[in-house]
Amino acid sequence: MTKRRDFIRSMAFGAFVLGKEDLLFSKASRMRVGLVTYQWGKDWDVPTIIRNCEKSRVLGVELRTQHKHGVEPSLNAAQRQEVKKRFADSKVTLLGYGSNAEFDSPDPAVLKKNIDEAKALLQLSHDIGGSGVKVKPNKFHKDVPREQTLEQIGNALNELGRFADGLNQQVRLEVHGPGTQELPNIKAIMDVADHPRVAVCWNCNPTDLEGNGFEYNFNLVNNRLGDTIHIHEMNAGGYPCEQLVKLLARQQYSGWLLLECVSEHDDNVKAMKEQRILWEKLIARY
Repeated sequence: MTKRRDFIRSMAFGAFVLGKEDLLFSKASRMRVGLVTYQWGKDWDVPTIIRNCEKSRVLGVELRTQHKHGVEPSLNAAQRQEVKKRFADSKVTLLGYGSNAEFDSPDPAVLKKNIDEAKALLQLSHDIGGSGVKVKPNKFHKDVPREQTLEQIGNALNELGRFADGLNQQVRLEVHGPGTQELPNIKAIMDVADHPRVAVCWNCNPTDLEGNGFEYNFNLVNNRLGDTIHIHEMNAGGYPCEQLVKLLARQQYSGWLLLECVSEHDDNVKAMKEQRILWEKLIARY
């Protein structure tokens, strides 16, 4: 009788463990892979972006500024509506806009110009059916205390967060720039930028592995991750992509991991397909 009870307990434990594994896989499978037009899509207009994303089944896109797609604040209302309709009629989710707006300058006029630019892009993203705008912290400046720059960036983000709130948009701070991309500095910015519309866009930088290590750095900002994460070629080596996915799955992340790839190919659609297949194999482990 005792052996039978032990056997039943072991079977129940096994089912419990299997259930946890299934749950973990379901967490990972909620994540999706998309594209930043940074390099592979920089020479495509909007119809080509949609067509190539559908061909490769990479079904989300962040439109980076100053690319051939021509989606810029200069578009009038009818043109914005046309962009919105093109994506709405497709299988591709428009995730918003990738800007060069940065908030580190000690010059008040330059800072205001960048804040105004970001506001215009948040309005554009809203009008075309996107969900947010990526911005940058960018750099430190000589003779300006680092803490002052970090606080200034955080305050600018809060102003943008308040503006974005009325548009149902997300302000996505890319982990970017010499010095500013170090995760303790990103955390310091986000400690100031406490508006709920402000989030972190993880960027898969080599500096993510520095200091106390990858998981420590990830945990500094994991509670502030936004709807988009930038990843690079998953077969390039040197970056713990699998560990990143595991950590994201652990916290039930359900956003988009966007390919921001720089390698050159004769056929970028084929390269997108290859990355999507690598992605599917990766999440299948979780």
